[in-house]
Amino acid sequence: MADQAAVHDHDELQHHFESPEQQKDAASLGMWVFLVTEILFFGGLFCAYMIYRWENPLSFARASHHMNVGLGTLNTAVLICSSLTMAMAVHSAATGRRKLLILFLILTMILGAAFLGIKVIEYTDHIEHHLLPGPRFHYPDPADARPAEMFFSLYFAMTGLHAIHMIVGLGIMATLLVMANRGRFTAAYNTPVEISGLYWHFVDIVWIFLFPLLYLIGRHLH
Repeated sequence: MADQAAVHDHDELQHHFESPEQQKDAASLGMWVFLVTEILFFGGLFCAYMIYRWENPLSFARASHHMNVGLGTLNTAVLICSSLTMAMAVHSAATGRRKLLILFLILTMILGAAFLGIKVIEYTDHIEHHLLPGPRFHYPDPADARPAEMFFSLYFAMTGLHAIHMIVGLGIMATLLVMANRGRFTAAYNTPVEISGLYWHFVDIVWIFLFPLLYLIGRHLH
């Protein structure tokens, strides 16, 4: 059995690496570099949001009243739970527990899909109330219409980009699930699960910043 595991681990080692440890370090470094570029990408949107909010504090605060805090809070709880299940999936892979790995990957995918479903409900509500930026945008207070449209432009851009990352994450989870079902991961080889966990946690953390920024800050202002 040990010989079979050794052969399996050797098969996973790519020819341009000298050892599994070097391959794992390279994969982890590659993911961290990718995440840094993602931080810069989202950072630009956060900076744009802060600048426009600084210019129109009261208008942005009033526009945030159209956010559904209940659904936003629910989605935050869903993503926190998905981070837990993803962490458990990584731990299960590291300890060679294939069935638990499969279970936690499935739970992570269910929670990710639930997040997207709740987001669709929110988007649908905004569209029905003509809050989608564009020619059909209509805001109750004409004096706040222009800054409110900017608020919703940034809202849809930031949450939409986050949702795209979540969809990509679900695709990654589905790939890992197939690989896990085929027995590709062992206690000695589980790098894809570990680096995919980094990506998933990053997406969750981005939402932790988006939620208070878009839903909570300034709601006491009228």
